[in-house]
Amino acid sequence: MKKIAIIGSTGSIGTQTLDVAAAHPDQFQVEALAGGSNIQLLLEQVRQFRPRIVSVGTAGLAEEIKPHLPAGTRLYCGGEGLIEVAAGSDADMVVTAVVGSVGLRSTLAAIEAGKQIGLANKETLVTAGHLVMERAAAKGVAILPVDSEHSAVFQCLNGERRAEISNITLTASGGSFRDLTRDQLSHVTVEDALKHPNWSMGAKITIDSATMVNKGLEVIEAHWLFGTPYEQIKVLLHPESIVHSYVEFVDGSIMAQLGTPDMRVPIQYALTYPQRMSAPGKRLSLAEVGQLHFREMDYERFPCLRLAFECGKIGGTAPTAYNAANEIAVARFLNKEISFLQIEMILERVLEEHQAAAHPDLDTIEAVDAWARKQARQLSF
Repeated sequence: MKKIAIIGSTGSIGTQTLDVAAAHPDQFQVEALAGGSNIQLLLEQVRQFRPRIVSVGTAGLAEEIKPHLPAGTRLYCGGEGLIEVAAGSDADMVVTAVVGSVGLRSTLAAIEAGKQIGLANKETLVTAGHLVMERAAAKGVAILPVDSEHSAVFQCLNGERRAEISNITLTASGGSFRDLTRDQLSHVTVEDALKHPNWSMGAKITIDSATMVNKGLEVIEAHWLFGTPYEQIKVLLHPESIVHSYVEFVDGSIMAQLGTPDMRVPIQYALTYPQRMSAPGKRLSLAEVGQLHFREMDYERFPCLRLAFECGKIGGTAPTAYNAANEIAVARFLNKEISFLQIEMILERVLEEHQAAAHPDLDTIEAVDAWARKQARQLSF
C-alpha cells in the first residue's frame, strides 16, 4: 500500500486525487492533507480518509476546525503546515496540487525528505526549476508529472533515449475564447472565461487556459522535466483535447498519448507508476469522436504564450516575474478590477521593468516574486 500526502486537497487536482485513492482503497493510504480555506470540504475528506496530519491556510481556520478533528490528528497552518504535510508524515509520495508559487518551499522540503513527487503545481518548476531538479537528482527523488500534457510526454518517452528526441509538442485546447478575435476579446466577462469547453478545472487555471498562460507555464515546466531546449518544444491547438501531447524522434517517428479529457487518468498513472491499474471514467472511442482537428499556434493572437517562451529562454528570474505577475493579474480579473486583455498588459509591463538575475537562489526568487506581485497590483489603466 502506497502512503500519500496531498498539498491542496480541496482544489480540483486534490479532490480528483482523492477520487483515485477512494477507488483503490487497498492500494492507497492518505497520510496527510493540506487544504486552504474550504474547511467544510477538508473536514469531509478527513472523516473519509483519516489522515494523521491536517493543515489549513491560517491560524484562525485552525482554531475553527480543531474541535471537529478526530483525536490524535496533528493540526498545522500556513506555510509551516504545508511543509509538515510535505515532509513530516510517513507518506511515500507527495502530490503537490496547490495552485501558485506557494507550493515551492513545501515541494523542496518533500524532496529533502526523500519523498517521491507527483507534480501538479507547475509554478514550482517555472519559478525554481534549476533548484528543484538539482535537489531531486541529488536526493534520488522521482518527479512524476500529473499535468495531462507532461504525463503524455512522460509516457511517450518510456524506454526511449532522450538524445533521440527531435521535438516535443504540447497540445492546447485554446480555452474558452479560442474562436474569438482580438476585438471580440475586449468585451468578454469573468463568467464567459470560466466556461472551459473540455476540462473541469479551478478558476485560476481556467483563466490561464483562456490567456494561454497555462500553456506557457507548461512549456517552461517541460523544459525542466525533460531537459529539452525551448527550440525543441512546440505548441499546437487541438480543440478536442484527445491527443494530450506527442513526441517526434530523430527518425521521424511520432509517439502520442490519447485519451478522454479526464485528469484522474494522469493522476492515477503518477500514483501507480511504473504500473497501471483499471480506472473509472469514459473510455475513448475514436470511431465515436470521428475527427480530430489541429491548428498552428498564433502567437499574435496569444501573446502570453510568446512571452512565456521569451522568459524561458532568458531564464534566471524572468519566469518567476512572469508567473507572479500573472497570478496577481488573474486575481484582479476574477475580482472584476481589470478586463480580460489587461491581464496580458500587466504581464508585458511588469516584464519590461524586470531585470532578470541569472542562477538565482531561493531568497532571490522569493524577492523577485514579491516585487512582481507588487508591481502587478499597482498598475492602473
